[in-house]
Amino acid sequence: MNDTSSIGAARLHRRMARGAAFLGSDYAIMAGAMSWVSERNLVAAMSNAGGFGVIACGAMTTDLLDAEIAGTKTLTAKPFGVNLITMHPDLFALIEVCAKHAVGHVVLAGGLPPKGSLEAIKQMGAKVICFAPTLAMAKKLIRSGVDALVIEGMEAGGHIGPVSTSVLAQEMLPTIANEVPVFVAGGIGRGEAIAGYLDMGAAGVQLGTRFVCATESIAHANFKKAFIRASARDAVASVQLDPRLPVIPVRALKNAAGESFGAKQREVAALLDGGKVEMLEAQLQIEHYWAGALRRAVIDGDVEHGSVMAGQSVGMVTKEEPLADIIATLMAEAAGALEQRAA
Repeated sequence: MNDTSSIGAARLHRRMARGAAFLGSDYAIMAGAMSWVSERNLVAAMSNAGGFGVIACGAMTTDLLDAEIAGTKTLTAKPFGVNLITMHPDLFALIEVCAKHAVGHVVLAGGLPPKGSLEAIKQMGAKVICFAPTLAMAKKLIRSGVDALVIEGMEAGGHIGPVSTSVLAQEMLPTIANEVPVFVAGGIGRGEAIAGYLDMGAAGVQLGTRFVCATESIAHANFKKAFIRASARDAVASVQLDPRLPVIPVRALKNAAGESFGAKQREVAALLDGGKVEMLEAQLQIEHYWAGALRRAVIDGDVEHGSVMAGQSVGMVTKEEPLADIIATLMAEAAGALEQRAA
């Protein structure tokens, strides 16, 4: 923003103050943790640009996470967080890695935190951020002691729930926004939407898709080109074939990988039928499928047979540009919207 003295900029600063103070960043904008994309380069660039970067641990081992946190620290002195998946078999060991590096914020994703995990994170002096897909879950998490929540609608990329961002925000913000900082996510591609959610009581926002084509992102050129060419309707949700399989839908750009996921589900269902795997193992197999398919697209550039996870805001990604420029544009748009509302 060039005119930091404008009425809109001042209003934006006030509305973001709580979220920015919680994160320790200049702006209350979190970068969603995207496996293979949210690594040291993008995370550091996000934090250096005044936002809040988050490392996507995903299926990483403790050694890999240790190296990733250390590598990120060589690129930024600003705060950043680590996203851990609750179903990871080594969750508590990964928490210890975060403690070793004095990570200030841990984001838990993928379901209710297992017993003792919140306490372990708080004991290391970090703040805990969790995802709340329903109001009942949000209240339960607040009672359990989480420090902040992310409410993410179905417009998001990657794993999604069934309800839109706008509905979740209307239902949940009036009830919980005064209790803990709440960050709204899913389908946000412009600053006007950020201003709207801040006006509704959000402490900040989380965006993922908008940052994939940042210059600093290590995503393959093919992956970025697929984003730039895509429209909102190209980002579709995967279909669950077997009601017994706890498959969380995944939103990605339409390609052959979607069809092969159907085959993978049938394969895992057959193993369940034969009693060859337990339900948790079946779920982990599905997760490993996505991790591998995403790597093929992000790292290897196979955007036809890999998973090109993208939110519906992908239509608003029109070019590759430095992350600082993306943040500046979002902030200027948000300030402009608040300026108009002040008139």
